[in-house]
Amino acid sequence: MSRVNTRRLVVLAVAGLGLLGAARAFLPRVSAAAPARSAEGSDQPVIRFVKNPEMAPPLQALDLLGKPVSKDNWPGKVVLVNFWATWCPPCREEIPELLELKREFKDRLEIVGISEDDDPPVEVLKFARKQGMTYPIVMATGELIDAYGGVPALPTSFLIDTQGRVVQKHSGLYPIEAYDLEIRSLLGLPTVARVETFVDTGQVFLKNAANATELPGVSFKGLTADQKKRALRRMNSESCTCGCKLTLSQCRVNDTECPVSGELTAKVVKEVASGAKPAPTPPSKGTNSIAQ
Repeated sequence: MSRVNTRRLVVLAVAGLGLLGAARAFLPRVSAAAPARSAEGSDQPVIRFVKNPEMAPPLQALDLLGKPVSKDNWPGKVVLVNFWATWCPPCREEIPELLELKREFKDRLEIVGISEDDDPPVEVLKFARKQGMTYPIVMATGELIDAYGGVPALPTSFLIDTQGRVVQKHSGLYPIEAYDLEIRSLLGLPTVARVETFVDTGQVFLKNAANATELPGVSFKGLTADQKKRALRRMNSESCTCGCKLTLSQCRVNDTECPVSGELTAKVVKEVASGAKPAPTPPSKGTNSIAQ
């Protein structure tokens, strides 16, 4: 049985199968979650990277074969840190595409699989060999998941540039054509795509939701600038009670369909607008994106 709870499985079904999986099944493959098109209306694809990327979390571990896997060996390479599991259908569908990317870019691309299976490593290794997975696979730990944070669904991949900085995160299935454009751009190879940058307000690392001035599904309409600041301050300090162990802001970014954080953030906005004092609530106990 997987370590993820029922709520995470719902997120997985929506993010991995319901949205991106459906798009791949019924639309031309390149259209599914493909890079955005230029705002000027041209057909030039646009890829987006974090404006001021953070360094990737430390990683020192042994893979399924007992060989060391270290972030220290990544400089000069583009890296995909891929959170996955053998029981995850979209993850299994993605494996041949990751292998194809590895064949294309060879030693200039490193792929590291982070298995969230509860099965023994020997069982994961058996599966990996059957699938022909040639890249290193590390068993996930609570510390490793915490370090990356913001893993709302499987598969989720963190894209790391040649300087060891996390520049993008993709949750659910993502087209190989889009990965190809991103990797080529990071390696300085010719590409037809134009690069845009964005400020990470939780899209990559959930802790950065504290920097957000807008939140998914939250309306600040009617609030003054000062009231909006107070509302956001509360949402970044009060915990969601859905069981996710996140702040209200983090929960809205991590799970835009969560009815609990939706209701609680609306309550915060209403209280701030009316000047009512909030009822005491326990502080957030962490920034885990996965309730375990």
